[in-house]
Amino acid sequence: MSLPDPHRRYPVTLPDGSDHAGTVFLSQAIDHPGFEVGDYTYASDFDPPEDWASHLAPYLFPSSIERLRIGRFCQIAHGVRFITSSANHAMNGLTSFPFPVFDPKLMADYQPDTRDTVIGHDVWLGHNALILPGAQIGNGVIIGAGAVIRSVVPDYSIVAGNPGQVMRMRFAPQDILRLQRLEWWHWSASQIARAQTALLANDIDTLEGFAG
Repeated sequence: MSLPDPHRRYPVTLPDGSDHAGTVFLSQAIDHPGFEVGDYTYASDFDPPEDWASHLAPYLFPSSIERLRIGRFCQIAHGVRFITSSANHAMNGLTSFPFPVFDPKLMADYQPDTRDTVIGHDVWLGHNALILPGAQIGNGVIIGAGAVIRSVVPDYSIVAGNPGQVMRMRFAPQDILRLQRLEWWHWSASQIARAQTALLANDIDTLEGFAG
C-alpha cells in the first residue's frame, strides 16, 4: 500500500472520483506564521471552512507571540478547537479586564500569556476536543470526544473528560519506549508504506524490522 500524496490539499478521493472537501492535509490548507503542522496531519469538518487556521485556532493571530505546533500523522476530528495563549487575560492584577486591548498604542505589546501549544506525532484528537493554552500533548496520544486538555499529556495515553484525565496507557511501558526509539513518523514514505501492515496490526517486533 502506498501513502497518500502529502502535497494534496484534499487527500480523500470519493468513489465517484471527486475530492472530499471535508478532509484536508493541514500543511496544504494553512498559511499562517504561528501555525506549524507536519506532513500527513489532517483535519475533518462537516462544514469545511475557507480559513482552516482561524477555524481551528481562532485566537492565534498573525501578530501572536505563541506558536501552535502539530506533528506528523495527526488526526483532528470535527469540532476540535485550539484556544491558544493570545486568548488569555492577565490574572495577577485586581481585574482581568484587558484595558490595553482597547488602546491602539498599547495593543501590540499586550500579551500576558505567550506559551506555545504543542501536539506530538500520531495524535488523534476526538470530536469537539478543546485544547487550552500551553497544553503539551505527547506522541501517540488519543484525546476523547469533548475532552478539555490544559496540561502535559504523556506519550501513548488515552485521555478523556473535563478536566482531561489519563484513562489508561495504550501500551506497556517497555513497548512505549520501543515506539519512541523507532519514531516511525519520521521514516521515508516508502518505509512507512512497507510497514503499514505492522502499524495497523500492533506488531512492534515486525515494525522494528522495517527500521533499518
